Amino acid sequence: MFEKKQTDVYALGQHIAMSAHKARRVIDQIRGRSYEETLMILELMPYRACYPIFKLVYSAAANASYILGSNEANLIISKAEVNEGTPAKKLKPRARGRSYPIKRPTCHITIVVKDMSLPEYVRKNFLVFECSKKVKWKNKYTDVTYHDMYSNGGVWDKK
Repeated sequence: MFEKKQTDVYALGQHIAMSAHKARRVIDQIRGRSYEETLMILELMPYRACYPIFKLVYSAAANASYILGSNEANLIISKAEVNEGTPAKKLKPRARGRSYPIKRPTCHITIVVKDMSLPEYVRKNFLVFECSKKVKWKNKYTDVTYHDMYSNGGVWDKK
């Protein structure tokens, strides 16, 4: 039996003050690339969206080294997505005492990094339980009493 091991870690930036369309333009360039190559690309691109994304990629790598104990050379950007956030609303004063609403777009950016050196599946150690006593049925509807199953002697003994 195998169980899936955690090999990916994420960093989430919420309410970043830029439109999701402008952030997606940068995110599409780094998706699927290695960590070191991503940092070089983000440093050289001339867009304003690069700096918050750079900070998130750096944070995701720091999370991976802390949680998984992985080296930065083994990391790749496995998933990067941008979602629209709630717009920041302000009122601008206009003529004759009126006000005009200004909506400033925000976005949520998620960066997921994956360590390619770690195995994705590991062998699961499981215990074999065997019934040592006969189970007493309380009534005809397959109900077993709690006391019978989990008392000190126990119905189920570990092998």
